[in-house]
Amino acid sequence: MSENLRSKLITVGVQRSPNRSMLRAVGFGDNDFDKPIVGVANGYSTITPCNLGLGILAKRAEAALKEAGAMPQMFGTITVSDGISMGTEGMKYSLVSREVIADSIETAVQAQAMDGVLTVGGCDKNMPGAMLAMARINIPGIFVYGGTIKPGEFDGRDLDIVSVFEAVGQHSAHRIDTETLLEIERHAIPGAGSCGGMYTANTMSSAFEAMGMSLVRSSTMAAEDAEKEDSTAESARVLVEAIKAQRLPRHILTRKAFENAIAVVNALGGSTNAVLHLLAIAHAAGVSLTIDDFETIRQRVPVLCDLKPSGKYMTVHFHAAGGVPQVMKILLANGLLHGDALTITGQTVEDTLRGIPDKPSPDQQVIYPFDKPLYPQGHLVVLRGNLATEGAVAKITGIKSHHITGPARVFESEETCLEAILAGHIKEGDVVIIRYEGPKGGPGMREMLSPTSAIIGAGLGGKVGLITDGRFSGGSHGLVVGHVAPEAYVGGTIALVKEGDSITIDADKRVLQLNISDEDLARRRDAWQPPAPRYNYGVLAKYARLVSTSSLGAVTDLNL
Repeated sequence: MSENLRSKLITVGVQRSPNRSMLRAVGFGDNDFDKPIVGVANGYSTITPCNLGLGILAKRAEAALKEAGAMPQMFGTITVSDGISMGTEGMKYSLVSREVIADSIETAVQAQAMDGVLTVGGCDKNMPGAMLAMARINIPGIFVYGGTIKPGEFDGRDLDIVSVFEAVGQHSAHRIDTETLLEIERHAIPGAGSCGGMYTANTMSSAFEAMGMSLVRSSTMAAEDAEKEDSTAESARVLVEAIKAQRLPRHILTRKAFENAIAVVNALGGSTNAVLHLLAIAHAAGVSLTIDDFETIRQRVPVLCDLKPSGKYMTVHFHAAGGVPQVMKILLANGLLHGDALTITGQTVEDTLRGIPDKPSPDQQVIYPFDKPLYPQGHLVVLRGNLATEGAVAKITGIKSHHITGPARVFESEETCLEAILAGHIKEGDVVIIRYEGPKGGPGMREMLSPTSAIIGAGLGGKVGLITDGRFSGGSHGLVVGHVAPEAYVGGTIALVKEGDSITIDADKRVLQLNISDEDLARRRDAWQPPAPRYNYGVLAKYARLVSTSSLGAVTDLNL
């Protein structure tokens, strides 16, 4: 085992007595100093329902670690709520929090020289933040997902957070009355757990299971079900075994693991945020991965699951239908998964899927058979063109047409765009541009769930294009293109678009184009002046100075 606090503490000598004495005060006895010290990074908070149940899981993990012969040390990390801050200035801190979370876990674990770490997360950014930290520090680690929320219910239909955002658009378009809007808001979020569709949290938990860093079936359990606690205890026991075997994150987070995750995300119809987060985690793990790898894998992997936001079902239904293991087994049986990739248990992916049928049960409607997929190819399309020379990501599930050419409606922020949509100023055939919302320009790359939901609510889904250098919530759907790089703040072409310019989005040809001449584009570029930074001090200013382009995962340690 590598040099760590445990080996230091058992060294006989007066100089080590203070170390031992400090640990006695937090519960160590004479027989505990030769046990592995395991951090329990706990994202519990009452800020958001996603993290509301994490304290219970962390306590269960703590008890299970002790039973397995380890000494747990609990510490907290922050979280913010994307759902609550969506559409506000506060949303600029969302992606920033991914880095803060990763830094805080790395700091605590490394400062205390822990032997392993169990991370408990349940919201969009504490999940990739935890995985970034585990990839960086590279001591045995496992991720425990806090679990998905159960559906709300009103008027005979399932509800979730996106139902509320879309209801706002429906209300503005006079498609529902005020009382119906209020009833949807009252019933959408019934308790603890992460947003219930295949949005960012459930997408990332599924990706982590596919990568082998979480236990099988753990990624789609409901937060309030007993099996979630039991799975947490089993995760603790598996981690102790991984510490004994010195099974490290970088043994698991290989190129094959990332390719498996990308395949599963496409098969599920998952969030565009998976592109950003997997690129960042690959960077932390030292794995070569580019945005173009997502496109290569997408072209050979079908969408197999009919899940929200563009589909019918929620994650609890997906779990009951067989969940991630069933989808992985279908992909494995059809040569689209690396069965020899290692998992945290020490088994290979193929080992963990043994006994699961090659085809989904005919008694469910969530998971489609491989020969009759929901869509023949994955839904996360990488576009290029003069509007995105480094690439952009489109999400094309749930729409009939993958192409639009129309006049640009240009907005310098999310708020001004939302006002125009709710006022009825956006019409069928328009291509909405929301810029200066990128990693540096926002800063923080806000998610555009409010505008996209308002478009859907107004009945314009698939009839209006939307392009941004910001991000999308996993709940967004429609003909939407995000992560445009280079972003406007650094002089990307999106900064040069003028109101009324002809814009083409063609997901079939993978093109994102401003339809003007090269000469006109060059003149506009020569005349462009960079804007002043929006923040000159504090965490947003620091982030803007450090953050990379979105095409590299918006990481903050690229050139340090």
